[in-house]
Amino acid sequence: MNQQFLKTKQASKSLALLSDPQRNEILLAVADAIVSQQERILQANAQDLARMATDNPLYDRLQLTPQRLEGIAADMRNVATLPSPLGHVTKQKTLPNGLRLCRISVPFGVIGMIYEARPNVTFDVFSLCFKSGNACVLKGGKDADCSNRAEVALIHEVLQRFGVNPDVVALLPATHEATAEMLNAVGYIDLCIPRGGRKLIDFVRDTARVPVIETGAGVVNTYFDKDGDLDMGRAIVCNAKTRRVSVCNALDCLIIHESRLADLPELVRPLLEHTPAVTLYADEKAYAAIASSSKALIEHATDNSFGTEFMDYKMAIKTVASLDEALAHIDRYGSGHSEAIITANEQTARQFQAHVDAACVYWNAPTSFTDGAQFGLGAEIGISTQKLGPRGPMALEEITTYKWLIEGEGQTRP
Repeated sequence: MNQQFLKTKQASKSLALLSDPQRNEILLAVADAIVSQQERILQANAQDLARMATDNPLYDRLQLTPQRLEGIAADMRNVATLPSPLGHVTKQKTLPNGLRLCRISVPFGVIGMIYEARPNVTFDVFSLCFKSGNACVLKGGKDADCSNRAEVALIHEVLQRFGVNPDVVALLPATHEATAEMLNAVGYIDLCIPRGGRKLIDFVRDTARVPVIETGAGVVNTYFDKDGDLDMGRAIVCNAKTRRVSVCNALDCLIIHESRLADLPELVRPLLEHTPAVTLYADEKAYAAIASSSKALIEHATDNSFGTEFMDYKMAIKTVASLDEALAHIDRYGSGHSEAIITANEQTARQFQAHVDAACVYWNAPTSFTDGAQFGLGAEIGISTQKLGPRGPMALEEITTYKWLIEGEGQTRP
């Protein structure tokens, strides 16, 4: 595999020769091809879907449709309209000795991406890496291998049509061995980004010899405060939980102030009426408040109900007596991804936002908005949950680094 890594490393140098208008033209051509050749992508995706049970929560994440491909193409066109993240002067100064210093943004070089059953990620990563002057080495999961190969083949065809070395985008075999090779590709991979569940992310972080940005795993909580608006809360909780259960910004635990337990049946009613309905794992107080609503879909919470990223039509409910208790619950069980509060009390909301240690902290809005496109970033390469470097949705600026340019007139250091 080192031969492929070497080819991509060498090809990455050629990206510096492309102007931003040239990159944009190619991105638009790929977006057009996604739509005009969607049948070949959908056929490949159908092969992947045939190997997965339809009741698997990951089925929705794996599935591509004409509408989703239209959305992917639209996101790629949006990336093409964004300003280039390259060549920005981020610091400039002249020293007393006359040396002129300038710090400018540049690509990382080669970005390695490891992801699971998410064929949309292939196009998202390509668009952001290409726009920012980075080559990319992709390692998808076996569940989406047919889809990923069809997508990369389409990208390569467009690149060749424009005279660009197709090795700027490489897709590795969908094997554990390929993952290990990437994580040890020192000198070839400049940055590795895992995007998937906790098991994958922990493995990459603990194994990699190349630099890693930790992303993805989301144990997401929403606190319905004693001053929360019921109509607003009902809509927010339903959207956060049911919009797409298999994504990392989906709601996993509803925290409710005990003074609002009488409103809990109405608060979760849309979840129980949803198709498919959401199974609720409620603590004792919450269970007593809603058990009469639909006992078949309500179970007693266990210790494992909290701190679990369900990625399914399942949600935990925790009752608290105060804001401090809600914050303590999030401190213990949250993953630093996205957290939300529903309240009409600004002081409470500001206290919540100041205290919660997460990449994205919402007030009266669902966590489903944690997304690069929704943030106006065009697309995202991942959502960072770490504090060193990028945090939250990562797009063009977050996959560039910088270098110093120094100009002098023969000065020497004493």
